[in-house]
Amino acid sequence: MLKRLLILPVLLAVFWIHAAFSNVSSTAILLEVKGPIGPPSVSYIERALKDAASRQSPLLILQLDTPGGLDASMREIIQLLMTSPVPVVTFVAPSGARAASAGTYILYASHVAAMAPGTNLGAATPVQLGGVTDPGRQESDADNLSSSGESDMQSKIINDAEAYLRSLAQLRGRNVEWAVQAVRNAKSLSAEEALQKNVIDIVATHVPDLLAQLDGKEIKLINQTKVLRTSGLTIKKIEPDWHTQLL
Repeated sequence: MLKRLLILPVLLAVFWIHAAFSNVSSTAILLEVKGPIGPPSVSYIERALKDAASRQSPLLILQLDTPGGLDASMREIIQLLMTSPVPVVTFVAPSGARAASAGTYILYASHVAAMAPGTNLGAATPVQLGGVTDPGRQESDADNLSSSGESDMQSKIINDAEAYLRSLAQLRGRNVEWAVQAVRNAKSLSAEEALQKNVIDIVATHVPDLLAQLDGKEIKLINQTKVLRTSGLTIKKIEPDWHTQLL
C-alpha cells in the first residue's frame, strides 16, 4: 500500500510533464508581415522565431504580403530563417497579396514556399535609390564618366543579387533558371505558374489547407532532416510588440 502511495505522485508528475510537452508541440506559430521589409520586420520575425523555439513549436508560418524593401533587412531575415531550428513556411497570402523583390528572396530561402491563389512573386531586380538622369539633356565628358561609373556599380549589384538568389534556389532545390530571370529581367509569376515551374512547393487557399498539405512533408534543417506532422495543430498568432510598432 505504501509503495502505491509513493508511486502515485511520480505517475502524476510524468503525466503532467507529458501533457505539458504535448501541448507545446501541438502549437504552430503564425505571424503576418505586411508592407515594406525593413528593421521592424526583422525585429518582429526574430521575436517570433525565438518564441517558436522556446515553445518547441513544430512549425512557424510567415504569412507575407510585401512590395519589397531594404536589402540589409532582407538578408538579416534570411539568415534568421536559414539558422532557425524551427521549420519556417513562408505563405504569400491572402489572395491579392504579393512577394515582390525582397519578398521573393525570403520565399526562396524558406524551408517551404507556399502561395495562395491570386498572388504573385518576382520582380527581384535590385533598385538603387537616387536621381535619374534626364535622357534628353546634353552630357559632358564628366557626365559620361559618371554614367559609366553608375552603370558599373548597378551591374555589380545585379550580379551580387543574382548569385544570392541562385544560391538560395540551389540550397532549397528550387528553379535556378527562373531565379536568374527574376533578377536579370524582373520576371514575375502567379501562384499556379510558380508551382508548375518548381519555384514554390504548395498552393493553398488558407492556413488549414496549408497545414493539410504540409503533413508528412520532409524538410532539411541546419543539421537534420525532419518530417512535418501538421495534422491537428493549433495556431498561435504572434502580434507585433510595442518595440516593433515603434520602429
